[in-house]
Amino acid sequence: MNYAEIKNNDIANGEGVRVSLFVSGCTHHCEGCFNPMTWDFGYGQEFTNETIDSILEMLSPPYIKGLTLLGGEPMEPDNQRALLPLLKRVRERNSQKTIWCYTGYLFDKELLSPSRARCEVTDELLSMIDVLVDGEFVLAKKNIMLQFRGSENQRIIDVKKSLSSGEVVMYTPVSGKL
Repeated sequence: MNYAEIKNNDIANGEGVRVSLFVSGCTHHCEGCFNPMTWDFGYGQEFTNETIDSILEMLSPPYIKGLTLLGGEPMEPDNQRALLPLLKRVRERNSQKTIWCYTGYLFDKELLSPSRARCEVTDELLSMIDVLVDGEFVLAKKNIMLQFRGSENQRIIDVKKSLSSGEVVMYTPVSGKL
């Protein structure tokens, strides 16, 4: 897997101050995408064990609330396989940090059901994600007033509660409002 960028001290892509990893590779090609260069799986730098170590170091300060995965498309099967070791190490070292993930795939219809997005690591990867912002960006539904999402069709899902209950549960932010 390649990645386009790592942002430390990001406040736009999830609650609190976060480390954000922008992966490369996306097959959605949403009209109006803010990051079209990341559609190319070969764009950017190679994701290595040293990259993981660097991200873990960035996550270590107590003011960093967690890690956000976006891109590109973190839930492309090849990207899932590359991200799994990172998420395992984050959970081992920083169990109190939250993990957010942005995906164009629908949680219930494409990640939990048979689809081109599912692979042998999908369930394990999802079990380590706290919040999933799902759904493709839809330019006709773009709304700059939305917090943590770009278009009105996108959902902010509490993954752990959803997996536990067997139905989609929307995320309730710490502040109580989105």
